[in-house]
Amino acid sequence: KNNILKSLLAIATVFVMTGCGGSSSPVDDVPITLGDPIDGSVEETVSSDVPTTVTLGTETINPETQAIIDAPASNISQELINTLSYMGNEERLAYDVYNALYDKYGKKTFTNIATKGEYQHITLMQELIQKYKLSDDVNFTNVDLPALGYMNTAIEDMVPGVYDVSAIQGLYDDLMDIATNEIEALKVGCKIEVIDIMDLDHDIALAEAEDAADIIEVFKILRAGSYNHYWAFDGALQSEGGCCPTALEILGGSTCPDYPQK
Repeated sequence: KNNILKSLLAIATVFVMTGCGGSSSPVDDVPITLGDPIDGSVEETVSSDVPTTVTLGTETINPETQAIIDAPASNISQELINTLSYMGNEERLAYDVYNALYDKYGKKTFTNIATKGEYQHITLMQELIQKYKLSDDVNFTNVDLPALGYMNTAIEDMVPGVYDVSAIQGLYDDLMDIATNEIEALKVGCKIEVIDIMDLDHDIALAEAEDAADIIEVFKILRAGSYNHYWAFDGALQSEGGCCPTALEILGGSTCPDYPQK
């Protein structure tokens, strides 16, 4: 637990320095019902994290959203540039952790979210990084480990569990250490999504201040997906009080987060 708190403190430091993660999301993502029972009785619902029409990775994105993403690049600050590196690493962390935990425990919640959500998120982040022609070892000042140069790399060829931002690397290592059984692994899922939402709240506010419509659009899609994933893990942890206890460890206070639900 102490290690996790240290990792969260490290993320908070990068969060202040580089801008990682408020406003409500307009994204109208379409729910996909999956057949993996939760606790023997409840059927899990995980949403596709992008509006549908044009192929994106394993899912699709609508033309209006794609047009915003494809619009000319905005003139953005170094702080906002760094959020692209940080969030790209953070989305990869979620994908890698969920795949690893599915391999370990066989819980379909993990693979459903990894393949129907996080894969899309990584693809969207790559689109932004390619659009802005950002290089790990030149443009990002928050890359403090050996640069991975994944701008044009297929997701399947990215090395799982290896990142070039130390706060993300430390968080990955700590989360994998505490996922000692299926229940703790599901709580790890809650942690990841709460941290992601917290970071994206700040990132969206920063992008809005710079009127970077393309980055705002992508970050809101990512946040809407994280809301969906949080509630999927919450449902899988019904017998343990859902995700609320884990969320309160991170956010503080005594009121469970009231994230939007489909």
